[in-house]
Amino acid sequence: SIKMDLLHSNGVLIIQHLQRDYRAYQDFLNFMSHVGDPRNIFSIYFPLWFQLNQVVGTKMIWVAVIGDWFNLIFKWILFGHRPYWWVQETMVYPNQSSPCLEQFPITCETGPGSPSGHAMGSSCVWYVMVTAALSYTVRWKDKLAVTLHRLTWSFLWSIFWIIQISVCISRVFIATHFPHQVILGVFAGILVAEAFEHTPAIQTASLRMYIKTNLFLFIFALGFYLSLKLLDIDLLWSVPKAKKWCANPDWINIDTTPFAGLVRNLGALFGLGLGINSEMFITSCKGKNSCKISFRILCVVASLATLQLYNFVKIPTHSEYLFYILSFCKSAAVPLTVVALVPYCVHSLMRTTEKKLN
Repeated sequence: SIKMDLLHSNGVLIIQHLQRDYRAYQDFLNFMSHVGDPRNIFSIYFPLWFQLNQVVGTKMIWVAVIGDWFNLIFKWILFGHRPYWWVQETMVYPNQSSPCLEQFPITCETGPGSPSGHAMGSSCVWYVMVTAALSYTVRWKDKLAVTLHRLTWSFLWSIFWIIQISVCISRVFIATHFPHQVILGVFAGILVAEAFEHTPAIQTASLRMYIKTNLFLFIFALGFYLSLKLLDIDLLWSVPKAKKWCANPDWINIDTTPFAGLVRNLGALFGLGLGINSEMFITSCKGKNSCKISFRILCVVASLATLQLYNFVKIPTHSEYLFYILSFCKSAAVPLTVVALVPYCVHSLMRTTEKKLN
């Protein structure tokens, strides 16, 4: 439509301005794009928060998974173009004089562009972290404490918006999103996170509930995809465009395809349910050692170190279906390691040490 073309062309002008005038900040903006990567939720934020506060850690996974699932559905409904391929195919510019947008190794995302998954994932998880931190200070009653709470409130929400704006600018700078797509992503992420502020049932969910939720999310997404395919609507229309217009074929990654994100999130949710409902979790995280600061610190350090080793496990990409299966298993292993395996090992080590000292 004419309105969308105008919105896109104005977005291209903003991208050109950023790439021209903010070249000196390229490394920082690329870094902020990595900060907004939804995968950091599972490998960094979740291990830290779960060991400090299991309620917040559990909520973080649910918010990340459901938020990314909604992001996928919205992407399929909105059919949002990405700047790096839109400028090559649009008829807006006369005489085929399309603007030149620079691409980067993280530019060539293969899914539709609206809303931004990075902006949505970043806003929802940081919203959870900020509200969790403020929940401790809101209980303070004396006058000095109330003043401190207000200062903390202002500081944390300022940090929140600085990070969100930086992530949004970085995604626009690398020409993988238009400005309106990142703005939509931020506010959609906040809405999802706020919804889970009023959903306490996730804290007591059984393994059966986790499995049912996983099946519902998968069947709905697959059914939606197949239903539209029967209507001759291809929801994977963006993948050929990404492969065609990406400046470097090596920058195309199967991990950015729509179904790759879905499988990754379903694996993480299943792993969380499996871990929380395991005997190892009950023995370690519900035992007497769970209240010790030393136990929690050791769990945080061991979890982060172990998850870094997972980065060296490369999933073969020669077979798409094999990639999805192994991706599901690897994603499930992350929360299972953080929730059950690492705490149980630390608990066993501390118990052995205590016996030797006695």
